[in-house]
Amino acid sequence: MKNVRNAVIALTLVVGLGSCGVNQAWILNQNQNSTEVHLGSNNFEVLGQVKGSSTVDYVLIFGGTNRTNLYNEAYAAMLKEADLTSGSRTITNILTEEHVGGFPPFYYTRTLTVSGTVVEFTK
Repeated sequence: MKNVRNAVIALTLVVGLGSCGVNQAWILNQNQNSTEVHLGSNNFEVLGQVKGSSTVDYVLIFGGTNRTNLYNEAYAAMLKEADLTSGSRTITNILTEEHVGGFPPFYYTRTLTVSGTVVEFTK
């Protein structure tokens, strides 16, 4: 009986002291462009990193938008920050990260962050 009680206390401590957040990352090739690029010479310059983020809150499993719309909002924010209209630029190495925190199913927050590297072609 004492071993059962100690096991229950240990399990309660592990669950009680554990983190309330979950992280997940996807590395996907989201570019479906048919642009042909020749990288035989140093004809490009890495301009830096850009990122876009979108967050939604849920209460009792009910709440804002679904994951696809959340991704679209974060991706649009990243594209806006990249300013692709001012030159021959593209975004490479796109990374999508998701963080879920809170106390499911009562209340939780889902944050989706999309980041990438902006490259500008010089010739």
